[in-house]
Formats: sequence, structure tokens, C-alpha cells
Amino acid sequence: MSEPTATAPTPGTESASPFGSRHWWILTVLSLTQLLLVLDSTVMNVALPSVQSDLGFSSADRQWIVTAYALVFGGTLLAGGRLSDMLGRKRILLAATSGFILASVLGGFANGFGMLVTARGLQGFFGALLAPATLSLMATTFTDRSTRGKAFGVFGAVSSSGAAIGLLLGGALTQYLDWRWCLLVNVAVGMVILAAATALIPAQDPVSPRPRMDLPGMITSVLGILALVYGCSTAEHDGWTSPVTLGSLAAGVLLLGLFALIQARVSQPLLPMRVVRDRNRGAAYLMVAIAGIGMFGVFLFLAYHLQQVLGFSALMTGVAFLPMVISMVVMAIVTGGVLLPHTGPRAVVIGGFLLTAVGTALFTGLSVHSGYAASILPGLLITGSGFGLIFGPAMNLATDRIDPADAGAASALVNAGQQIGAAIGTALLNTIAVSATTNYLTTHPKAPEAAARASVHGNTVAFWVTVAVFVLGALTCGLLVRPGRQQEPESDDSTALAAI
Repeated sequence: MSEPTATAPTPGTESASPFGSRHWWILTVLSLTQLLLVLDSTVMNVALPSVQSDLGFSSADRQWIVTAYALVFGGTLLAGGRLSDMLGRKRILLAATSGFILASVLGGFANGFGMLVTARGLQGFFGALLAPATLSLMATTFTDRSTRGKAFGVFGAVSSSGAAIGLLLGGALTQYLDWRWCLLVNVAVGMVILAAATALIPAQDPVSPRPRMDLPGMITSVLGILALVYGCSTAEHDGWTSPVTLGSLAAGVLLLGLFALIQARVSQPLLPMRVVRDRNRGAAYLMVAIAGIGMFGVFLFLAYHLQQVLGFSALMTGVAFLPMVISMVVMAIVTGGVLLPHTGPRAVVIGGFLLTAVGTALFTGLSVHSGYAASILPGLLITGSGFGLIFGPAMNLATDRIDPADAGAASALVNAGQQIGAAIGTALLNTIAVSATTNYLTTHPKAPEAAARASVHGNTVAFWVTVAVFVLGALTCGLLVRPGRQQEPESDDSTALAAI
């Protein structure tokens, strides 16, 4: 049986009450869902030593606790987006949240390495269903310009700060409770999401009366993205020239090329080419990927510096990132409510990328004796403000004026861009930092602080590369995004969920 369809609003309904209390509650539910997904990508990182000690697996296997989630999540995103269009977004959101809760319970009670990796893979699978359903509900719920910028500002703030919150939460739960709570906390959050989404989000019929899954497209997209993410993951440990890395990356490129050919020829493609041919949307996907590369670089090497050089604990490292999170949230809300309606996305996002470049450049001046307040805090505040300018407008642009039938696919591409960007950024920048550290140790005489100085040198080189990545993001936005403010939708077809 199909769900009852939300009726379309009468003209002016949304503008008459631009941001009613029900809209706020729906935004809260969807933002909480996005937070659950994003923080779960990092919440286990800090807990890994405790997990390894408890379950007794090798250091070589430790990466799979994180990689299992990332691989399955990234590989199945496009299929998840298509399923949300085919079966109904609310239905997928509820089913995927339920599955995510069960997978978290399985991981929380894991009695061995295999059981935990299986649970993390299942979390990635249900997360890949949940992420595009959540973002497409944002796209189809908030369509009026007076509400859309504000809503995506809040949503973007939550999404961009989730990784740092995951580090903080993981450190606190591991230190004061047990690593298992890093997974079991999802049960409480998921139950709240289930109850609130059931009550607040209107049901919808599938967008197509006779939907068909594009199986060749699904297989090639899943295997192609999986191969790319896996290749980047192995590069971090084995190097970019290892046969496994090169083979995985080559297979990923070939499979995704085959996927594009299939999409141009089938009647109901997994990813309609019209989604990416739009100039602004295509630019938004690139911007999200580039921002993902740089953001994870900042997180990774600042965390290294705080723990390895300054001697911070895992929990204090998470606390140290709080100013960045706060500046992200504040700037994202200001961006959505004040800046975006007046300037349009291009100027805002260019400014965001340049701010992140300036903030990251400040980190290149760190030394073994640099303190937190004077040398790290200013860069955190500036970089966080830059991220707050980027993510909300980019997600808004990526789903703007999208046909409801394509909302799931467009939303999946946003998440896929973030995931691939994070995988490339972590692997590429870590390889550069390790190489620079090794070269420093071989070319400088041994001294009492040689290891710390070498670590700082490696991080500095990686920070400069990250600065270049952010400048590339500014150039991409300036060249591809059309100037001016976004246009109102030409019809009310995509406002089916706005009449709340």
C-alpha cells in the first residue's frame, strides 16, 4: 500500500508563514539525522585503541573499524538515493533509521573483530539509504527562498561540524563510560528520530508510478565508488604506487566511466544526466568534494599536532576543536539568514574558501613550542567561519530547483562528493605529511626534539597543500557558479511537502 500523499500548498502558503513552528521541528529532525550520520564517521576514531585492547585484534586490522563504514557508505549512496525516489523518502528514512539502530546494537555488543566490522558495514549501508533521503527531504520541504537559506544554513552547520563533534563525543564516551557507548548512543538518538519523523514528516507516494531499478547502473556505481574509496584507503598505508592502490583506482575510474555510459542509454537511470549537467549543481558537487578534502586535512593534522606535539589527551583534543565548531554554526546561520539572500551563493562560497585558506595558512607557523591560545585558536576560528560559509550554500545549490523525481539522486551525489573528498584528502595529505616527515629526519642531525620537529615539518607541508586545495575551491566556484541570487522555482511541483 502506498502512503498518503501530501497535498500541494496553495500559492503563498509558505510565504505567508515563512518559518512556522512545524518547519522548525522538521528541520530539527532532519538536522539530527544528518548529525547522526556525520559524527558516526569519526566517533570511533578516538576509541580505536580501547577497542583494540578489548577485542584483541592486530594494529594492521584496526583501520577496518573505520574503513568498513566508509566503504559501504560511499559505495551504496547512489543506489540509496534512487531507492528514496522510488519508494518514498519518509518510508526510506524510517526503515533506514531502524536498520541503523539495529546495526549499532550489534556493534555495541560485539564480542570479536568480525562482528564489529560487520556491524560497521551495516551502519554504512543503512547510512547510505538515510543520507540522501534526509537531504532530499530538506530540498523538497524548504522551497521558498525566505526559508530555504535559513534552513540550509542550519543544516550545513550541523553537517560540517559533525566530524569534530564525533571526535569530542568519542573521546568523552570512551574516557568516562566505555567504547561500546560510541555505538549504543545511536540507539537513543535513533529512537528520537523515529518518533519525531513519524509524527512530523508528511508521507509521500513514490515519484514514479512504475519505478524500475537500474541494475547495471547500480552495480557499476557501487563497485566504482567502492574501488575509489578503497584505493584511497590503501594508499594511506601502502603508498600511491602500490599495485593494490593503482589497481583499485584504475578499476574505480573504468567502472564509473562505464556507469556514465549506461546512464546515458537507459530509460530510468540511477543518476539522470540532467542532474549533473546543470552548471550550478555540477559546481556544487565539486565544491563539496574539495571542501571535504581540505576539512579532513585540517582535522587530521591539527589532531596530530595537539596529541603528538602538545600532549593533549583524546578528550582534550576534541574540546580544542569546539571553537571551530561554534564559529561554523554561527557563521552558517548568519550566511543562510542574512548573506545568501542578498549576495547569492557564488560570492559567499568564494569568501568561505578564501577564509579557510587564510585560517589554514596560520597553522603553517606552528612550532614545537607553539601554544594553543596564541597559535592555534585564531586559525580555528577563521577556518571554522570559512566552513560555515561553504557547506550550507553548497548543499542548497546542489539541490536547488531540482525535479522531485531527481531529488534522491542529487542528494546522494552531495554525500558521495563529501565521502570521496574525505577519502582522497585523508590518504593524499597523510602521504605527503609522512613523506615530508621522513625526509626531515634523514636530512637533519639527530637532536632531543628531532621527532617532534619532524612531525611539525610534515604537518606544515600538509597544511600548505591544504591551503592550495582551498584556493582551488575558490577558483572552481568563481569560474562555474553563475553570479547573482538564486531564482524562485518556476512551478509548485516541488513544494509538495511545504504545506505543513
